[in-house]
Amino acid sequence: MNIPPEIAAIVPEMKEWRHHIHAHPETAFEERATAAFVADRLESFGLEVHRGLAKTGVVGVLRHGSGNDAIGLRADLDALHIQERSGVPYASRNEGRMHACGHDGHTTMLLGAARALTRRKKVNGTVYFIFQPAEENEGGGRVMVEEGLFERFPMAAVFGMHNWPRLPAGSFAMRAGPLMGAYDIFEIVGTGKGAHAAMAYAGKDPMLFAAHCISALQTIVARNLHPQDAGVVTVTQVHGGDTWNVIPQEVVLRGTVRTFKREVQDLIEERLRGIVGGVAATFDMTATVRYERRYPATVNSEAETRHAITAASAVVGASNVDTNPTPEMGSEDFSFMLQARPGCYVWLGAGADVDTPNIHSPHYDFNDDVLQIGASYWVTLAEQQLAA
Repeated sequence: MNIPPEIAAIVPEMKEWRHHIHAHPETAFEERATAAFVADRLESFGLEVHRGLAKTGVVGVLRHGSGNDAIGLRADLDALHIQERSGVPYASRNEGRMHACGHDGHTTMLLGAARALTRRKKVNGTVYFIFQPAEENEGGGRVMVEEGLFERFPMAAVFGMHNWPRLPAGSFAMRAGPLMGAYDIFEIVGTGKGAHAAMAYAGKDPMLFAAHCISALQTIVARNLHPQDAGVVTVTQVHGGDTWNVIPQEVVLRGTVRTFKREVQDLIEERLRGIVGGVAATFDMTATVRYERRYPATVNSEAETRHAITAASAVVGASNVDTNPTPEMGSEDFSFMLQARPGCYVWLGAGADVDTPNIHSPHYDFNDDVLQIGASYWVTLAEQQLAA
C-alpha cells in the first residue's frame, strides 16, 4: 500500500471529519451545514473557495507551478431519507436522514486529498475540488453543469469515485465505457369504470389492466433486446382501490428503467408506450404514460480510465485493480459531468467482510479504513496528471 505521508499523518483528523458529517446528514440541495464545513476547511488549507454553485455546491481551487493544465476531482455531499439503524456512536442526529451511501466518506477523502496536495506542492497546474450537492435522485451534477461548472472552472478532465462495499477494502474497479446505468422513471395511469365488486360485468376493471400490464412489460427485455444488450424494466409501485368490495376507476403503476445504451433506452420507452396502449385497448380502457429520463449512463473515456488505472495501481498494486468489472444498473449523476468532459468514475472497495451492509441500508456505515486509500488515490492521480 502506497500511502503518502501527508495522508497517513491526518487519518485521525479525517475520521473526525467523517464522523461529524455522518452525524449531521443533509439531503438534496439542503446541505448548508455540510457545505460550510467543507468550505471552512478548504479555506483553512489556503485554497481559493467558491460557494453556491447548484445552491449548496462548493469548489476549491489549488493552483501551483506554471502549468496550464487542469483537472477536476468530484465528491458528493448529500445524504438519504433513511432512518439510521447502524448503532454507531456518531449516528445521525437528524431524524429520518442518514449518510447511507457513504457520501460522508467521499467528502472526507477529497478534503484529505486537498490538504495533502496543498502541503506537498508537487502539482504543476490546477486542481478543482468539486463538492457536489444532490446526487441522490435530484441531479445536482446536472445543475452544476447547467450553471457553468466547466465554464467557470475550465478543466481538461473530471474524475469521480464511489465506495463499493461488495468489493474488498484495498481494491479498486473501473473500466472504459459504461460502468453504471441510465436512470429513467415511468408512471402509468389506467382508467376504467368503477363498479361493485360483485357486479364486475358493469365496470371496466383497471386491476386487470394492471396485472396484464405488469406481466407484459417484462417481455420488452426478454423479447425485444439483443441478448448481449442489457436493460431492466421494474414496476415498483401499484396504487388503486380503497376497499374490499369496490372495483376502482383508476390504477397507477410506477417504476424504473435502467439501460447502458441510448438506442436501448429509446427502444424500451417505445415498447413500453405501445404495450400500455395495447393492454388498455384490450380491456376497453384508457391509459396515459409519463416517462422521464433522469440520469444518463455513466460512461468512462478511454484515456482517462487508463490514467485512473495507473493511479490506483500505484496505491494498492495492479493485482488489486479490476480493469473489467461487470457494470451495474445503479445510476450516478456524475454522468452529466462525463457528458461534458472526458473522465473516469471508479469504485473503491470498502467491504470489511461478507456481512458488510451494502449502500442504502439503514445498517450501513462507511468503512474508515479506506479513507486513507481513497485520499491517496486522489493525490496520486492529481500528481500524475499534473506532473512538474
